[in-house]
Amino acid sequence: MLFRSLAAIVLVLVMSWPLSAEVVRIDVQSRTDLVGGTPFGATGPYEKLAGRIYFEVDPTNSANTIITDIGKAPRNARGRVEFSSDFFLIKPKQMERGNGTVFYEVSNRGGKGMLGFYNHAAGGLDPTSDAQMGDGFLMKQGFTLLWLGWQFDVPQREGLVRVYPPVATDSGTPIVGIVRSEVIVARKAFDASLADREHIAYPVADPDDATSTLTVRDTIEGPRRIISRNEWKFARLTDGTPVPDPTRVYLAGGFEPGRIYEVVYRSQNPAVAGVGPAAVRDVVSLLKYGSADALSIPAGAINRGIAFGVSQSGRFLRTYLYYGFNEDERHRKVFDGVMAHVAGAGRGSFNLRFAQPSRDGHPFLNKFYPTDIFPFTDASQTDPETGARDGLLSRVKPELMPKVFYTNSSYEYYGRAASLIHTTIDGRADAPLVTNTRVYLFASGQHGPGAFPPQRSIGQQLNNPNDYRWFMRPLLLSMNRWVKEGVEPPPSRYPRIDDKTLVKLEDLRFPALPGVEKPKELHKAYRVSYGLEFASKGIITLDPPEVNGSFPLLVPQVDADGNEVAGLKMPEISVPLATYTGWNLFNAQSGPTNLLSSMQGSYILLPRTRADRERTKDPRPSIEERYQSREQYLGLVATAAKDLARRGYLLEEDVPTLLERAGRHWNLAVSNSEK
Repeated sequence: MLFRSLAAIVLVLVMSWPLSAEVVRIDVQSRTDLVGGTPFGATGPYEKLAGRIYFEVDPTNSANTIITDIGKAPRNARGRVEFSSDFFLIKPKQMERGNGTVFYEVSNRGGKGMLGFYNHAAGGLDPTSDAQMGDGFLMKQGFTLLWLGWQFDVPQREGLVRVYPPVATDSGTPIVGIVRSEVIVARKAFDASLADREHIAYPVADPDDATSTLTVRDTIEGPRRIISRNEWKFARLTDGTPVPDPTRVYLAGGFEPGRIYEVVYRSQNPAVAGVGPAAVRDVVSLLKYGSADALSIPAGAINRGIAFGVSQSGRFLRTYLYYGFNEDERHRKVFDGVMAHVAGAGRGSFNLRFAQPSRDGHPFLNKFYPTDIFPFTDASQTDPETGARDGLLSRVKPELMPKVFYTNSSYEYYGRAASLIHTTIDGRADAPLVTNTRVYLFASGQHGPGAFPPQRSIGQQLNNPNDYRWFMRPLLLSMNRWVKEGVEPPPSRYPRIDDKTLVKLEDLRFPALPGVEKPKELHKAYRVSYGLEFASKGIITLDPPEVNGSFPLLVPQVDADGNEVAGLKMPEISVPLATYTGWNLFNAQSGPTNLLSSMQGSYILLPRTRADRERTKDPRPSIEERYQSREQYLGLVATAAKDLARRGYLLEEDVPTLLERAGRHWNLAVSNSEK
């Protein structure tokens, strides 16, 4: 009898033990109905929850040994490594009415963007209002929306999600290592942060260390000149006086615009940055394979996970896959689908010692950080220059392989080396795609769609307002069907070498437009060496890195109007009122006028009349020469939109909104406000 009682107790304990020992506690700090309990179609009302999730992971598990410095993190009494992350969740109040998919957005520098991206909603770190829900697309489709902090150094602002990682040490002794900080200013300044764009900086370990250096150069590949140590110090300028500050650098003569400064110094106590992707892995795994009572998500309510990331976040997903994080501690698949948007060929500093996750790479910002580095394609290739062989998905076991969408705008071919994701390393041929991957170019788009009516910011031309986000809604639904039912998504659409829609920059047939300079160089992907421990241990010992040339890059070919011929074209590109490009050179107030401006494209209206065209010597046929009337123009737009919907690239329900936008565009174009 006693034996039976003990057996029953053991059985109860086993059944109540959490399915995921990696997630040890969920602390819900707020919980409210979304927009007052408003129902979203058949899914019904949603609620939003926020708080913190606590983890502990086994540092000896093969799923965790990929984390840089995990063996140097402190361990608890159970031999586990502890950390935590902020979370934000929007879920159906009745989970059984959802679609069974958790849609995780990789927060870009701690923010929340998917409601704006998919719902065309107003932005917000704590979305509450009707405007911040937009048209409710994601909720009407039944998705559970998740944000989880993965980046440890995001700015100290309310509403941003972050991970709280352990610090690596050598058995309690602080680890000291090299850090490089780049300083570029738009106007003269006397001090600057050692971090990127308001992020949290690594403080200098010893402000008087004689090995610290400050250099300056005038061009990206130009020689560095050492600035004398007596001209600068680790300090901030306060009331005209430099005050010691281990997180800032002060230059007596001031930092000048248009020049590149680099501080190389030693810091200590590196965060174990790789627990960020591990946190993402473990929460999604818990929701798929277990339950989360604190979140009112029962077992079986979530069957699939799809990840989405834009820019930095898209590069995070490429990095996540590269290291093999899609395998959890129990060797199960985590994400079933991955949608890496405008990441180009990039990865990032997300699992390194002294990682700087915000540092990326732009035409004139954050140069030579480990972003656009080999390998680039999913399948393995051999670099003929170095003999190195690798592929982005080489470490992913076949049974753990997710479906993958790579979506890019035109800008990524100019500013993020995107051609390398689907060409051979030598740039001479198209590389085959693996069967689980689709590639889509959103033709004639910029990194993030500009406002409409178009505005001018840091470029010489108006910013590009081509709103290709409408393509992402059917692609998300296609991804969900693909992972749920095995239904193939629409075919890849991207420029290729074999049909001459992908070409060298010098072979770009961009028309000679009045007042428009064609770019003469691209943002490069360099062959770089960060020292002998970079690939094997995630440790940079050589910074600035050794640079040994760059990889050949190609760009999408254009038609006689300057609009791209390959890829997915929004109706307003197929039936143009303007030339749209993925590039826009800096204006004189913002940067070197011969270089691409960061993340911007151009919008160049067609001439309104034949007389306008002849007066300005514009080679493009005018609006009046192309279209007989507003009605005819809108009819052509409608035909193009319906064809895209028929092929699965647009939703039929979105066509009226696109026609309304096209009508406003016509009114702007014929008024010729830029005349």
